[in-house]
Amino acid sequence: MSHADNHAGSGEGSRRDFLYYATAGAGVVATGAAVWPLVNQMNPSADVRSLASIMVDISTVEVGTQLTVKWRGKPVFIRRRTAEEIKAARDTKLEELVDVNGENKNKPDADASDANRTLDEAGEWLVTMGVCTHLGCVPLGNQGDFGGWFCPCHGSHYDTAGRIRKGPAPRNLEVPISVFTDDKTIKLG
Repeated sequence: MSHADNHAGSGEGSRRDFLYYATAGAGVVATGAAVWPLVNQMNPSADVRSLASIMVDISTVEVGTQLTVKWRGKPVFIRRRTAEEIKAARDTKLEELVDVNGENKNKPDADASDANRTLDEAGEWLVTMGVCTHLGCVPLGNQGDFGGWFCPCHGSHYDTAGRIRKGPAPRNLEVPISVFTDDKTIKLG
């Protein structure tokens, strides 16, 4: 084999390699273009994304009452507590509770003391998911042995801080991500 033949052979290999890589690259691009719509359709739709967070007007919620709103397909209780309800919740010792975890998405590692479950430092505003932690029923407000919520389906009693005190429910009512955006609006999510 002459030197010229060897050089020509390596040129063929280089062109062959180029064609191989160019074809493989085109195949990857074509596959990506075909797969992208399938992957993209799994993203949440616009109506679902709009429910990721909602603004709630609390300007009409009087002391001692609660507002129930629907968020992500579930009820959320927004309660404006009285001084007596706050005192009762703050006087409760952790040892008296069934669940000592705060169950608060805003403070993930906090205990279930009342101050760790309320939205404001004064403790006037409590925001909880309105779903019993036993079997997912919706508890009734201002009822039960502790003045908070009562789930009539199986007899779970929650106090004025949404903490399970009696009955089969294993956990406190969950406190969702929530924040005041101003003195009349709470943002959920």
